[in-house]
Amino acid sequence: MLRGLALVCVVLGGTALGSAALCVFAARTAAAQTVSSIVVEGNRRVEADTIRSYFRAGPGGRLDAAAIDDGLKALYATGLFQDIRLNQAGGRLVVSVVEAPVINRVAFEGNKRVKDDQLTAEVQSKPRGTLSRPMVQSDVQRIVDVYQHSGRFDVRVEPKIIELPNNRVDLVFEITEGQKTAVRQIAFVGNRTFGNTRLKDVVKTTESGLFSFLKSTDIYDADRVEADRDLLRRFYLSKGFADVQVVSAVSEYDPARKGFVITFTIEEGDLYHFGAVDILSNVRDVDAASLRAVLRARAGAVYNVEAVEKTSENMTIEMSKRGYAFAQVRPRGDRDPATHLINVTFVVDEGARAYIERINIRGNSRTRDYVIRREFEIAEGDAYNKVLVDRAERRLKGLGYFKNVKLSNEPGSAPDRVVINVEVEEQPTGEFSVSGGYSTAQGWLAEVSVGERNLLGQGQYAKAAATIGQYSRGFSVSYAEPYFLGYRLNAGIDLFAQQNLKSPYQSYGSETYGTGFRLGSALREDLALQLRYNIYHQKITVDPRLTDCDTTNPLIVNAAPDDPARLAFLATCEANGEVSSAIKQTLLRGPVWVSQIGYSLTYNALDNIRNPSSGLLMEFKQDFAGLGGDVDFLKTSGEARYYYNLFGDVVAVGRAQAGNVTPWGGQSVRIFDSYFGGPWLVRGFAPNGFGPRDLTVGTTHDNVGGKNFWGASVEVQSPIPNLPKDIGLKAAAFADVGNVWTYGGPKTFTPPIFPNTLCGRGGDPTNCTGPAESNTPRSSVGVGLIWDSPFGPLRIDYAIALTKEKYDVTQAFRFGGGTKF
Repeated sequence: MLRGLALVCVVLGGTALGSAALCVFAARTAAAQTVSSIVVEGNRRVEADTIRSYFRAGPGGRLDAAAIDDGLKALYATGLFQDIRLNQAGGRLVVSVVEAPVINRVAFEGNKRVKDDQLTAEVQSKPRGTLSRPMVQSDVQRIVDVYQHSGRFDVRVEPKIIELPNNRVDLVFEITEGQKTAVRQIAFVGNRTFGNTRLKDVVKTTESGLFSFLKSTDIYDADRVEADRDLLRRFYLSKGFADVQVVSAVSEYDPARKGFVITFTIEEGDLYHFGAVDILSNVRDVDAASLRAVLRARAGAVYNVEAVEKTSENMTIEMSKRGYAFAQVRPRGDRDPATHLINVTFVVDEGARAYIERINIRGNSRTRDYVIRREFEIAEGDAYNKVLVDRAERRLKGLGYFKNVKLSNEPGSAPDRVVINVEVEEQPTGEFSVSGGYSTAQGWLAEVSVGERNLLGQGQYAKAAATIGQYSRGFSVSYAEPYFLGYRLNAGIDLFAQQNLKSPYQSYGSETYGTGFRLGSALREDLALQLRYNIYHQKITVDPRLTDCDTTNPLIVNAAPDDPARLAFLATCEANGEVSSAIKQTLLRGPVWVSQIGYSLTYNALDNIRNPSSGLLMEFKQDFAGLGGDVDFLKTSGEARYYYNLFGDVVAVGRAQAGNVTPWGGQSVRIFDSYFGGPWLVRGFAPNGFGPRDLTVGTTHDNVGGKNFWGASVEVQSPIPNLPKDIGLKAAAFADVGNVWTYGGPKTFTPPIFPNTLCGRGGDPTNCTGPAESNTPRSSVGVGLIWDSPFGPLRIDYAIALTKEKYDVTQAFRFGGGTKF
């Protein structure tokens, strides 16, 4: 028998919930007893045999002190007991237990920024479970982690236990959220080539400022800062700095500023260019020369890791098309520090055989599985190819449906089987906006719109918008399916109606309504094609006072030119002015239906869509009207923009554009289908400010448009020194040149009912003076302010016209922009 036990208790820790203690026995003798001699007291829910099972007898079926100590520790580890005591009574071991309370409910108080559902998913303490003080303390830390992840480092969490009858409790976490911990400053050390402003555009973390209430990226997030390190490294690698290292990203809390200062330390290294770019094919039936067409890396160009990766990706896809599903393309670089050249060889191997066993998708509570799976060019059972898996990950991130996307692999059921795990975190994809703006061309304008980028979780896009403005009003409804008929084709339909009113820049208005269909496809990562068909009804509207000379009154048609009655009539009707014959001809023709088919070909090699600093963007468009309808023409236009980083954060932009409209079927060019020179082409001129113009005496001197246009501009943009990057303000200096020429509208009328206009004066339909036009290019120079504000893009330009005609209309100041709230 056990003659004596010394009870030793050690306090493990004190908390708001009380103190936990572990009591063990030190044996005073070597005597022991059996498990069957253990007496259990105080248990209500847990069976006595279950408690005895934790005391494991040693050799001979006897319990010694070590076995008793182990049993006591094991019972505490279950979390089922609040207190356990061991005593000796009548030669037996008495185990007295106080069972842990059962949690009736888990509640959260004070949490306004984080929902109950999110916190419930994080904590381990659950209703109908037992209360465990160590688990509660772990839950406190989990809640703190959730808040710190959202940028609230001043959070405090205090657990409270409310006792209820029948050994039940309510567990309440009282939360003091505190204020968000902002990023006060982002600094860079070691950046010689790119300025701080340029690098701040690369990272996702932003500095807090005047418009912090409109964004969340200025809240400190350690994970986002770590991701920014990789973004900086990738940026430098794409700009030729092959040796770049982002040595550290140090985040320091500044109590005085109540926020973090983040410092990125960069070692740029030297600038490298591509040397020789070769292909080595280890696949017997594949000639290396046949793969050169997919090369994106070019000898002599600035080294760009993205070009290397894109070449590997394109080459892998090309090999797969040729029947080599397991082919692997490995770029091998040979760096020459002396010449600053990197010779790159793309090694093509057949690769080890591995197959995709499963693709597991987790975290998509709203987005359908097939919306995610269709971004993969490989499926379950196909050959595993890492390049294609990486490409799918980039596509998923580019959808905009998910806050986070992570792909990982794990071994399958056999050595040649791979399981792909896709972890996503969804984010809101709906948008509702009320926007307003003002521009010198359109006056004030307001818009209400509602849209959804992931309709019903099926990846479809829908938007409805209504606008009302000083000179226009209308509505539009759009719907798009990005995978039409199961192919990577973006099909869409649009319904629209628009009413334009007379403005200071034109003496007529218009009413248009119709529908359009479009089908787009990415031919390459940088090349896209869109086909479209539009049919719409259009008519011109003119104030009757501007056409009151257009009658078949015998005083105009038959009377002598010097007839006093005729002259009096003309004086009356011409007193308030007359619109041009080009406008009157459109009015006489009446409402028309326009049925046109067209396409756009777009090449986009910009480094950043929103704020580019380098790269080329080109677009070529053609529209052919005459597939039914009342109007026949072919309209062609093209535009190219080139961005070049001069130094630091200073960017040069070159732009060239041109267009032509050609009527067919014996028709002339309607005024609606013509081009009109204005600030969109050469700044410093008013809307409709230059181009063919009707200068007939007594008319409103309208710009009647031309069949051709061309334009070019050069602009230099730079951040304003000593202003925080977060303001988003830039200064610009520019020079524009361009022209619109060749009037293509009607020149004669039968019968001659339009006196005092381009043609038909004095009742003679052959008396045509034609509009005034010039082949002299218009040009201007100026400066501007560009504000990429949280409310939308705003721009103010001041330009001086250098070359112009005396009848042109200039406008030195130009303002445009809008806001959403």
